[in-house]
Amino acid sequence: MTRTVLIIEDNPGIGELVSMQIKDLGMEPVLEDRGDTGLERFKQGGIDLVVLDLMLPGLDGLSICREIRGIPGYVPVLMLTAKSTELDRVLGLEMGADDYLTKPFSVAELAARIKALFRRVDAFSTRAVEQEKAEEVEVNGLRIDPLRRRVSIQGAEVELTAREFDLLWHFTCHRGRVFSRAQLLDAVWGYNHEGYEHTVNTHINRLRNKIEANPAEPVYVQTVWGVGYRFLD
Repeated sequence: MTRTVLIIEDNPGIGELVSMQIKDLGMEPVLEDRGDTGLERFKQGGIDLVVLDLMLPGLDGLSICREIRGIPGYVPVLMLTAKSTELDRVLGLEMGADDYLTKPFSVAELAARIKALFRRVDAFSTRAVEQEKAEEVEVNGLRIDPLRRRVSIQGAEVELTAREFDLLWHFTCHRGRVFSRAQLLDAVWGYNHEGYEHTVNTHINRLRNKIEANPAEPVYVQTVWGVGYRFLD
C-alpha cells in the first residue's frame, strides 16, 4: 500500500522539492500552500505523514500541529522551519511534532528523516502489541502505564508527548543500563545522524522538567558524565 504524505508549505520551490523527494521514495505527495486548507485536507483522512512548515498563511504550523494531535489516531509530523532557536524547536515539539528540520536542509537528510519516522510508526505498532502484554511499572512514586500510555508522579498525572513517553518507556525497560545519545537516537527516534544529539538533550531536559522534583538534581533520568544517560535502577 502506497503511503501518502501531506506537505503544507507556502514556498513553491521547497514544496516542489519535497514533493519530488516523496515521489522518489515511492510515496504519494499531496501539496497544500496554506495552513487552513492543509488542515482541512488532513481532516479528510488518508494521510500517513505530514511535512509541515512553521510559518504559513491562513493558519500557522504550531496551531495545525495542535489540531492534528487533537484528532484520534497517530500520524507523524515533521516540522520545517526557517527558525533555529531552541524556543522554536521546543514549541514545535510541545505541540506534538515528532521531528524538525531547519531550512536550508539537504534532500538526503529529508529522506532519512522521513524514512526514520515511518520506521518509528512500524516500530510503534510492534511496541503497542508488546505494551498490551506489559504491566504497569512503579519506581519511587513514578507510575508508568504502558497500555494506556499514562504517567503519574505520586498519583498526579503527567502529560507527556508521544516521543517523551517512548523515551521514558525505553529507559524503564532497561533500568540501570547506560545509553549514549547516539544509541537513544537509534532506539527511540529511529535514526542516528552525527550532530543531532542535541535532539536527545532537548527531550531529556523536557522529560526531567515534567517528572523530576528538582530537574537540576535528577533522580530518575540520571546523567553519566562522558557517556550518556541511565534510568534509576
